[in-house]
Amino acid sequence: MRISMRMLQIMRIDIFADIIYDIKTFNKMSDVKNSDFQKLLEKDTAKVPQMGDTVKGKVLSASKAEVRLDIDGILTGVIRGRELYEEGEEYSNLKIGDEVEATVVEEENENGELELSFRYAGQEKAWANLKDAFENKKNIKIKIVAANKGGLLANYGQIPGFLPVSQLAPENYPRVSGGDKSKILEKLKSFIGHELEVKVTNLDEKEEKIIFSEKDAWTELQKDIISKYKIGTVVEGEITAVTDFGIFINFGENLEGLIHISELAWQRIDDPADLYKVGDKIKAEIINIDRSKIFLSAKKLMKDPWEDVEKKYKVEQEVAGTILKVNPFGLFVKLDDDIHGLAHSSQLNLAPDQKITDLYKSGEEKRFVIVSIEAKDHRLGLAISKEQEKTKKPASPAGGQESKKENSEKEEKIEKKKAIEEKGGKIEKKKPAEKKITKAKKSE
Repeated sequence: MRISMRMLQIMRIDIFADIIYDIKTFNKMSDVKNSDFQKLLEKDTAKVPQMGDTVKGKVLSASKAEVRLDIDGILTGVIRGRELYEEGEEYSNLKIGDEVEATVVEEENENGELELSFRYAGQEKAWANLKDAFENKKNIKIKIVAANKGGLLANYGQIPGFLPVSQLAPENYPRVSGGDKSKILEKLKSFIGHELEVKVTNLDEKEEKIIFSEKDAWTELQKDIISKYKIGTVVEGEITAVTDFGIFINFGENLEGLIHISELAWQRIDDPADLYKVGDKIKAEIINIDRSKIFLSAKKLMKDPWEDVEKKYKVEQEVAGTILKVNPFGLFVKLDDDIHGLAHSSQLNLAPDQKITDLYKSGEEKRFVIVSIEAKDHRLGLAISKEQEKTKKPASPAGGQESKKENSEKEEKIEKKKAIEEKGGKIEKKKPAEKKITKAKKSE
């Protein structure tokens, strides 16, 4: 037979009354020792649970509506409503006889039972687990519940935290060509409902601020695998992402490396997407390992065309070149598939008022003279050829119209001429062109 909290308290009063009676009786007995009295007191171990206490109990029954617990064989506790459904994962599949913890939220409900909560008990345990994971750098699993442009919102139990984009593991990092924010957000939203293994990098219980890092957890898991690789090791992998600054490849046991745009080929590359696409296979050499970051080079596995550059080209040699790119400081020029050079703006004989973009366009072929070759540094300097200089024409103003400066100079000359004529008493008949310009001046 189960008893209510009120009955338990009355019973405890009766117990203490009996103890007092027994003490008086024992005091009359000369053979009773203090140790016997202590043992008697220790027999009364029953404690009345108070609001906020965490109690242990065995499951008497479990359904979707409620869970009932046996507390020390004396009391019955019940968990229902939001206190039941907002629980941790460990409470979701309870069976009769399972021992669980719950928090007292009401000392006696309408049925004289303890009203308990898995939610509070679950949160207390979750916070304890988070502190342990933070202090001892343990990995935990979180569930992604939402996403924004900065990262992922996640829950550990019912405790919310944040996983920044920068702290995603390499395989989950949203590498989007051009950095399109809408596409990045779309990629982040694909993680909603998934579980990720992370480390706790920042924990403030008072402010309820928690920061997670999947990258740190991934690094720890991969460090033993990464240690197998050394600088100079040649690997083959599949391209997983193509960006403006290079390509990422997956190789070995789920490792990822970056081939920077400058390490893709010996010649200049403007856009890696012109040469590579996701899914392509490629070989590369490891040139640096920085914790979990692996840097690769594809061009190291190719013959360096600059080794024989002086056999193909000589200083003062005139060559034909295709302009690849026009910059304020000069022109990037392609001499052949392997060798590219730079024609600095100072070597283009530009007039003071001329702009490099007015005279040169990408894709044009021009004649140049080689002014320097530095094979070791992969540099070749060019200057516009004298023959090309003779044929170049300055760009005319847009639409072939006279510039404002030219118009103002003409008007000034006409006004001066008019003033001289008036002083000398002679006013010549204006030419039709002058009349037109004067009328325009008066209308202003």
